Amino acid sequence: MPVKIPSGVTVNIDNDTITVNGSKGTLTQFVMPEVSIKQQDDELVFKAVDDEQVSRSKHGLMRSLVQNMVTGVSQGFEKKLEVNGIGYRVNLAGRDLRMSLGLSHEAVYRIPEGIDVKVEQNIITVSGISRQQVGQVASEIRSLKKPEPYKGKGIKYVDERIIRKSGKSGKEK
Repeated sequence: MPVKIPSGVTVNIDNDTITVNGSKGTLTQFVMPEVSIKQQDDELVFKAVDDEQVSRSKHGLMRSLVQNMVTGVSQGFEKKLEVNGIGYRVNLAGRDLRMSLGLSHEAVYRIPEGIDVKVEQNIITVSGISRQQVGQVASEIRSLKKPEPYKGKGIKYVDERIIRKSGKSGKEK
């Protein structure tokens, strides 16, 4: 499947790199030697160099990476996290995300460059142009206090479903 290039996005293909430039920013990715990329009008066509299994799998990977780059520079990506728990609070102080998560200390997460974070009550929104970086930052924030299965307290993705366990069932006779 070719990757469609929307208006306002420019693609530059060099020998071993591909650069995608759009309204939200610029992303660069190296091109795997097993894959050839050609630009035809407003589409990018990917082709495996030979018919080996490694080449075919890298062909699909390269296509997905470039599709994510095109989507990122034109629309961007975002993930939403929800903080659940009594007394759990989240504040944004400059480039630091300060969280009270029931620990003996305040958890502080430093937000990397290229990522924007918004906090509205108990919802944390992580957004940026790189899909990999947005997912990585959201995962690192979630790992500070993963949701537990008994009361569901912790940080979870908004669309994540926590499977609850029942507590103690009493004495056995």
